[in-house]
Amino acid sequence: MIFTDSLRKNHEFQSVFKSGKSYANKLFVMYVSKNQLEGNRIGISVSKKVGNSVVRHRVKRLVKESYRLHEEMFNSGLDIVVIGRNNAASATFRETESALLHLMKLHGAIK
Repeated sequence: MIFTDSLRKNHEFQSVFKSGKSYANKLFVMYVSKNQLEGNRIGISVSKKVGNSVVRHRVKRLVKESYRLHEEMFNSGLDIVVIGRNNAASATFRETESALLHLMKLHGAIK
């Protein structure tokens, strides 16, 4: 991801949860808040309820790749947290990509 860093610390996730706005669809819940940086930061969280470690990691990889392919379309200066739901475990790449773009459109984060 060229323009994007990762959210890694718990306090970074918590600040997005507190100050961000959330939208959801059947695969993901997405929180977005503004940051003071020129690039975006993205964090992906998938609970153990979704599946074992192989399934959770697959969901994370699908979200990262979907984001990476459309990275130029998104506004900059955002902190984004994507939370995977149970239906994401069986989703294909195209469904993941469509769900991610749908949520970004709802947030108004697409140029």
